Amino acid sequence: MMRLSTAAIIVACLTLICLMFAVAPARAAGPPAFIKLDLEKGSDPGQVSVVMQIFVLLTVLSLAPAILIMLTSFTRITIVLSLLRQALGSQQLPPNQIIIGLSLFLTFFIMAPVWQKANQEALQPYLERRIDSAEAFRAAMEPIRKFMVRQTREKDLALMIEVAKFPRPKNMDAVPNHILIPAFVISELKTAFQIGFLLYLPFLIIDMVVASVLLSMGMMMLPPVMVSLPFKLMIFVLADGWYLIVGSLVKGFTG
Repeated sequence: MMRLSTAAIIVACLTLICLMFAVAPARAAGPPAFIKLDLEKGSDPGQVSVVMQIFVLLTVLSLAPAILIMLTSFTRITIVLSLLRQALGSQQLPPNQIIIGLSLFLTFFIMAPVWQKANQEALQPYLERRIDSAEAFRAAMEPIRKFMVRQTREKDLALMIEVAKFPRPKNMDAVPNHILIPAFVISELKTAFQIGFLLYLPFLIIDMVVASVLLSMGMMMLPPVMVSLPFKLMIFVLADGWYLIVGSLVKGFTG
């Protein structure tokens, strides 16, 4: 049986709820209910039909995973935690749900100041009809762009500018989003793998030492992973590894 993703379930539930609310008042009045998509020009340009608002909401929900992954710290955190699990050799511990959940909450913690600024400068003025949708989008992207610029390497940004054959910008404000975003993602991937390499080194040394000891004792049939895993877990716990790794990840974005 086909498995539905979480995003698809959320979209289906929201669609069903919206349709129920749209049909329920008409049934109470007596005549049959119909869903009408009204695209006529209204007296107030700021007013949008309920159905159009539903479509916009579903569109945003469909793009939310990509926005969360590509424009935030989620990519680096998830890769580092996944590489840490592989370095420990603990198979599926911690499970994927724990890694994704921890990455999400750390992303919310790191991105909270950025989202608060976007809410104050873009969303709230738009809801109060002080600015239009285009100005709200530019105001919302401004704090997000500043966050991405701080984490983007100049080399990666220059690569994307060269590939796009875009004229050399005078400053970062002149760099368009379609160039800044892939440069930011490439920089995050490189940083994440660099951190993962540094995490692998101590655990690799432990595996090599355990394998050498077992070979010298003639225990060639005993898998070295079974012996090295308790030592790696003990050293990781004694060094307070979660505190060090999570602290380094958060400080790497907020420092």
